[in-house]
Amino acid sequence: MSIGVIDRLLGLSVRKLTVAQASNLAQRSLVAAGYDEQEAALITEHILDTELRGLDYGGLARVVSIFERTTKPGYERGTIEITHETPLSALIDDKNTLGYLVARRASDLCINKASEHGMAVVDARDTWHTGMLSFFAEMAAERDLVTLIASNAAPNTAPHGGSQGRFGFNPICFGFPSSEDPVIWDIGTSNIMHGEAIFAEPLGEQVAPGTAYDTDSNSIQDPTAALAGAFTAWGGHKGSGLAIAVQLLGTMCNVAPIPAGMFGYRRLFGMMRADLLMPA
Repeated sequence: MSIGVIDRLLGLSVRKLTVAQASNLAQRSLVAAGYDEQEAALITEHILDTELRGLDYGGLARVVSIFERTTKPGYERGTIEITHETPLSALIDDKNTLGYLVARRASDLCINKASEHGMAVVDARDTWHTGMLSFFAEMAAERDLVTLIASNAAPNTAPHGGSQGRFGFNPICFGFPSSEDPVIWDIGTSNIMHGEAIFAEPLGEQVAPGTAYDTDSNSIQDPTAALAGAFTAWGGHKGSGLAIAVQLLGTMCNVAPIPAGMFGYRRLFGMMRADLLMPA
């Protein structure tokens, strides 16, 4: 398995890793960053899944980002707490905990509630890096659940017709179970994901034309200028509308609609049994 981005960032002489070696490397790095063995294993499972799908900016390279943030002076996280709960719903206060862990707990909780009661909604607030939403939709599909997951983010994406950040890259995911492979649609509502620009910057690579603006509203390809400016919305005015909807879904956890920075993200999980209106 190629370790592309990490290889180029760190200048490693090793060009290939087996899955077992990559897993061991990621888990040891995460434990060194302060996560316990179980947490490191859960995070690694998700990151390797992402890497094996070819999404290198969210794969092994993400371990570097997590390590840097978690070990940065002043970083603190609390204990994840359910602050409101009904048979059909729950609100989880994540207290600055990494999103891979938060979303796993929220998914498990929503899956159990929806499996028992037919449908459920769980909202998680005050988190960051979550990875692929499709990872959690696939978990639900294995239990014959239809899923909607929405995640808002910092204002780094410009609405159609604008050039300044007003909403996040705002991924949204739908999942449908089937007798064979599930049908999963998982996209970000910006033309490129924030992580793509983050990892293009130290590699000296450019972002694609038409995907970003600098702070003077010029269309640019330099990732450094893009990170200081704004990304363009996917799908023009239609993508902008979808991004606004995702941003507002984040307010369902009783917070302001726009996070202040690369923290305080919110994830909404909605699930329902496939047999509510017809045989599964």
